[in-house]
Amino acid sequence: MLFTWKSKSILLQLLLFDATVTQSLSFKPTKPEFVILPTLREQAVIQDSWTEQRKANIPNILNEYGVDTWLMTQREYAEDTVFWSLKSAKQFSARRRTLQLFLASPKPGTPYSYSWIDNTPTVYTELLAILTTQNPSTIALNISPDISFSSGLHVGELTSLSTHLGPQWASKFVSVPMIAVEFVASKVPGQLEWYRKLQSTAWAMIEEAFSEKVITPGVTTTDDVEWHLRSKLLALNYTTWFHPDVTILTSLSPTPSTPNPHPQKPSPHPRKTIQHHDLLHVDFGVSALGLNTDTQHLAYVLPPSSPSTPSPSIPTSLKKGLQTTNRLQDIVRSNMLPGLSGNTILSNSLTQMHAEGINGKIYCHPIGDWGHSAGTLIGMTNLQEGVPVLGDLELLGEGYYSVELYAESWVEEVGEVVNFYLEEDVYYDAETGTWEWVWGRQEEFWVIRSVGEEGWQEEL
Repeated sequence: MLFTWKSKSILLQLLLFDATVTQSLSFKPTKPEFVILPTLREQAVIQDSWTEQRKANIPNILNEYGVDTWLMTQREYAEDTVFWSLKSAKQFSARRRTLQLFLASPKPGTPYSYSWIDNTPTVYTELLAILTTQNPSTIALNISPDISFSSGLHVGELTSLSTHLGPQWASKFVSVPMIAVEFVASKVPGQLEWYRKLQSTAWAMIEEAFSEKVITPGVTTTDDVEWHLRSKLLALNYTTWFHPDVTILTSLSPTPSTPNPHPQKPSPHPRKTIQHHDLLHVDFGVSALGLNTDTQHLAYVLPPSSPSTPSPSIPTSLKKGLQTTNRLQDIVRSNMLPGLSGNTILSNSLTQMHAEGINGKIYCHPIGDWGHSAGTLIGMTNLQEGVPVLGDLELLGEGYYSVELYAESWVEEVGEVVNFYLEEDVYYDAETGTWEWVWGRQEEFWVIRSVGEEGWQEEL
């Protein structure tokens, strides 16, 4: 069965610029709130609108890379990675044999896009007819050996294509990895508004999880907090792309504990039951509307009031650690210039980081359609000298990125260096030429107080 789309009807959607995008240029985060998602039916309309707008831009991407056609084929439960960015909201998998063909410059009066769902040889007959009419000189396939988003064509489908199309067309197969990368990374007007709502919800969930509503020192474990977050996601009809991770980074308790035998090699605290004076860390993401977020925040468990400390507060050494990590975030964002490779951005950021006397690691990644999405990588935890292949890609001036990193800081109360981990998502603002926070960034610790004590946050 063959389906086609006329480009004119889809391109008209590109003119419907959501007013909220203009408002986003001056966006200032307020108190995070839980955002109730629309009905599934309403979500499908929103997602399909985004998908059609992104598809309408495929000819531009093909022309950018000098390719005439882009062809994908897959079987049920053996989908090309790009399929998940092309499908409608009502599709849960490919069916039978699903083919998708996109043309950079179709002949007058013909569509730029074709799709088949078929399990008979007819699909190849119809594909051959279109290729003969359009006569492309290149046919891009997702067969890159190095980039996952550009390597989704299964070997069996490649063999079947080559056999049924014959050597005349098989000789025109090419691998142009950036086509898939740029398509998966693309975003459209109106999407940012909803991405912000997802971020607000993620922050609100973290705020609740890191509060006395959930944590009772001496009783609650880090596992309890993780499962609270999972349950909250389910209750609000969100999901996630990874299990939440809550850890105790260190404890500033005056009670002696087992010292870290390697103070220059910080490691999470082995204890799981949360106590007063603990420094907590969470790695958490929400998923909805085909989008994913990634956030890492810090919290501190204040001790109860006592005659000697009637108003307990966050130790200055912790505040300094958070401020240092905020500075490292600024360094990385200022070096994220479109057109530079991820490895160049990493090198420039590390050079500036060390020049300012900061020690730490940088490991930023694209996000959006996937938690770890398509695009260049700016470091990895084990690859601070550069990332082979993926780090050599140029940073695109679109899409979303997770600024993920940590800075080391001396914590006098425990007599050791502690890693202060943070992660926030950013988007590229074409008008200012900068990467801006989608929601904001953590500049104050979340505070867990003893039951009965007043107040919610400790100002820096």
